[in-house]
Amino acid sequence: MSAEDFTPAERARGRALRRAQSPWALGGRLAGLGLSLLLGFTPAGAGLVTAAGGLFGGGRTAEVLAGTAALVLLGEAVRLPFSARIRVLRHGYGLVTQGWGGWVADALRSLALTLALALPVVLGLYALTDRSPDGWWLPAAAGAAVLTVALSFLYPLVVEPVFNRFTPMPAGPLRSALLALAERDGVAVRDVLVADASRRTTALNAYVSGLGATRRIVAYDTLLSTAEPREVELVVAHELGHVRNRDVATGTALGAVGAAGAVGLLGLLTGWGPLLSAAGAQSMADPRSLPLLAACAALTGALAGPPQCAVSRRVEARADRHALELTGDAEQFIAMQRRLAVANVSDVDPPRVLELLFATHPSAVRRIAAARAWRPAT
Repeated sequence: MSAEDFTPAERARGRALRRAQSPWALGGRLAGLGLSLLLGFTPAGAGLVTAAGGLFGGGRTAEVLAGTAALVLLGEAVRLPFSARIRVLRHGYGLVTQGWGGWVADALRSLALTLALALPVVLGLYALTDRSPDGWWLPAAAGAAVLTVALSFLYPLVVEPVFNRFTPMPAGPLRSALLALAERDGVAVRDVLVADASRRTTALNAYVSGLGATRRIVAYDTLLSTAEPREVELVVAHELGHVRNRDVATGTALGAVGAAGAVGLLGLLTGWGPLLSAAGAQSMADPRSLPLLAACAALTGALAGPPQCAVSRRVEARADRHALELTGDAEQFIAMQRRLAVANVSDVDPPRVLELLFATHPSAVRRIAAARAWRPAT
């Protein structure tokens, strides 16, 4: 990387924010995982499920629903102080524009969505365990795959509007340029929308959302008010690369297979007698096995994190190459990467171990170096 890409002050600022918030981000993950393991691998979780169910009259259904809600609420409560501290740190660096009231409202919306999804799913799961305590995981694996595909389709239609307002981008040169870019790339988009991200953050972003007839280009209003039009085109060109490379469809398919496989693994783990005994449950049909199921899922997810990040970085690097091939404009691509890194107060060259474990995107330094090394196809 050449010295002119980022000033020493810009590099120091991004590094300082990363060092300030990393302990809290990691601490939140470890606290949530530690709580799951404590409740899942000791009788404490079984006691929690029994007590929660007793508040609603007892019985199997009450234990399943109340136990699920208790686990979700406890997990959120443990992670909340870490999230609040990260918000304070990011506010100090000018990245947060939202007040505490809005932040709390978003947290409650997120909690409501989590409960709306988790309660019926877990209730259905324990209906399967009641019918087949040993073979429940087979239909559950199929259901997990179907649910993954459904959520991928419904997310932009149901979840995104809960947190942001979207308005059509006014007719003008930029909208025309973005639609022309998508047409040249062979990607059909329904509309170009602007998200009101500025009421929460000063960070810059854009993405292509939806599948098929629901696909649309979405740009943060912060990006439109800060970046040059050509830089906006480069950001969108990268996102179009995900569509052209079928990253969403492939990711959804792999996610469905992974979800089915994870359920199979959970069936194997939760069917092991010593684990059930340690958790204070008699079988998977016993609602007191719910914390054990959650603990195994949390541990599996934590172990799968680094490999998933590695795949994500490769996908993002491929989308970068697509943006360069689509526009042929390495100079503006580098300018765009620099603007994103500075505006988002990114650590442009983080320690390699942190990048390998947690980064879903290549560092700004690596993306700029790749753009400089890129040559147009002959």
